[in-house]
Amino acid sequence: MVRRSATLVALLAMTATAGCATQDYPFVDVSEANARSMQGTRLDAGDKVRVAVFDEPSLTGDYEVGSSGSVTLPLISDVPAAGSTPQQMADAITAKLAQGGYVLNPRVAVDVISYRPFYVIGEVGKPGEYTFTGEMSLLQGIAKAGGFTTRANKGTVVVRRKSWGGGRKVPVGDPGLIIMPGDTITVNESML
Repeated sequence: MVRRSATLVALLAMTATAGCATQDYPFVDVSEANARSMQGTRLDAGDKVRVAVFDEPSLTGDYEVGSSGSVTLPLISDVPAAGSTPQQMADAITAKLAQGGYVLNPRVAVDVISYRPFYVIGEVGKPGEYTFTGEMSLLQGIAKAGGFTTRANKGTVVVRRKSWGGGRKVPVGDPGLIIMPGDTITVNESML
């Protein structure tokens, strides 16, 4: 009976701690990541853009980049947007309008109305989704989420970014990582 109880307790302990192992993410080179951020924010699903076709009010409007990564416009249908800068998207719209003969010498501008949000989860005061409002450091993003809890690991966080293909460890401090739309910041519990 004692042996069964000990086995049961051991199994319960293993089951309870099975999900506690933390993945060992590689560290990110903050200066390199920030340099790439300065090359311009790329559009992706969930971003809202204003397309202006000069002298063509029926083609001018606000659009959302769909889950397919495209924006559907009148006359020319889907225009790829994901991975493009607003200028690259404007160039693609201009080419499609000219190619189809819909507009003679089209002039197009694309402005971002809003980017997709970023997320802060884990050991922060108010975990959740936050509006991306332009250049913001990692610490500013954490502050927006209510700051660190007393149990937080204040030295390193994990940031997941689509262009990285997964998570990366990021030291908290200077130079601070610049947050990008769609980032998920995870503040883990301190081991101490």
